Amino acid sequence: MRTVIMKEGTHEGVVKDNGNSDEVSSYNRFSQLLSSKDRDFLLSPTGTQVKVSDLEGKVVGLFFGANWYPPCRGFTQMLVGIYEELKSSVPQQFEIVYVSSDEDLDAFNGFYGTMPWLAIPFSDLETKKALNRKYDVEGIPCLIMLQPDGSKDDATIRDGVELIYRYGIQAYPFSKERLEQLHEQEREKRENQTLTNLLANQHRDYVLGQSGLIQVPIASLVGKTVGLYFSAEWCVPCAKFTPKLISIYHKIKQELSEKGSEEDFEIVLVSHDRDKASFDSYYGTMPWLALPFGDPEIKNLARHFDVQGIPCLVIIGPTGKTITGHGRNLINLYQENAYPFTGEKVLQLEKQLTEEAKGLPRLVRHEGHRHELNLVSDGNGGGPFICCVCDEQGSNWAYQCLECGYEVHPRCVTNAPERDNNVVVGR
Repeated sequence: MRTVIMKEGTHEGVVKDNGNSDEVSSYNRFSQLLSSKDRDFLLSPTGTQVKVSDLEGKVVGLFFGANWYPPCRGFTQMLVGIYEELKSSVPQQFEIVYVSSDEDLDAFNGFYGTMPWLAIPFSDLETKKALNRKYDVEGIPCLIMLQPDGSKDDATIRDGVELIYRYGIQAYPFSKERLEQLHEQEREKRENQTLTNLLANQHRDYVLGQSGLIQVPIASLVGKTVGLYFSAEWCVPCAKFTPKLISIYHKIKQELSEKGSEEDFEIVLVSHDRDKASFDSYYGTMPWLALPFGDPEIKNLARHFDVQGIPCLVIIGPTGKTITGHGRNLINLYQENAYPFTGEKVLQLEKQLTEEAKGLPRLVRHEGHRHELNLVSDGNGGGPFICCVCDEQGSNWAYQCLECGYEVHPRCVTNAPERDNNVVVGR
């Protein structure tokens, strides 16, 4: 084996090779990363000092964050759950070290007080700066995963935040090999995806209907176009989108009924509410189906479809395969005309908008804005935008102010009959 003989009065070590080079490799690396010339320890939540050498042989996550940034606070709550679960199952094999960007010591103490893992002392600015430089940290939260035998940088996982959100504890031990396994499992799951294996489990073969009062068999949804609506009562954008979705839902159902079509459309709420009372209140406003509150499939679905934020509407086709994860955007852009949300339908709608745009004036004036607005498209200065009137997403054609960037849907411009130099004057 190899041993490390410390030079007196320093933190430098002379390595003596006794036949096993792996035992000290992780210690040497962690010492170089996390120690300083006058510190060989990390802080712990109990106030005791933990030697950096105690990290030897462990998978270590470097958590870059700060109290002042809300996404860090939200991610920390999730990471605490993952950490505590791993510490109970593999207590000697995993650790996290907090690398603070807090503005002062009080802020650090307050935020670190919510964490169960280790931390670099707030006062050690040089070590924190060196870690930020080494791993090219451009934004927070950031979670860098280091392997115990990862002497090479290519063993380092730099997108730990995304992995935690996407896979949770299943990502452990956060190695390249484990990620390849997860990606292969995802590929197989997509190929074998059906509505039943998405929504059902061994304890439940139904979803809720009529505000939770009845059980609707999942088998009755097979062959329909189904929207999985990830939403929550506490979410402000959800509160704005849900009434629109309810209206569109009724219109699609009515149109299919009037056509006497064998097709059908349904929505299933995948709730991210924080308590049962909120779920009951929110779902009580909706006309569609829902997964039970707190059902384990909720997290599985969020991971499977890589849901990064809510509201999110994932569309599943009659075959059980995913049509699109952008149902919300399509509803905002095309309302009920978006149904059945297929690529062919979207292409048809885009062509229709292009034809309609040929009859639109090139310049308009719009009430509430003092500058002229120019008609633009994806090909001549336009692109995806948020309408400044209805606050919903737009694409393709828009009226845009070239002076200040103000953009509106063509349908949101109120035209007046009188014209002045080919400029439409708003009422």
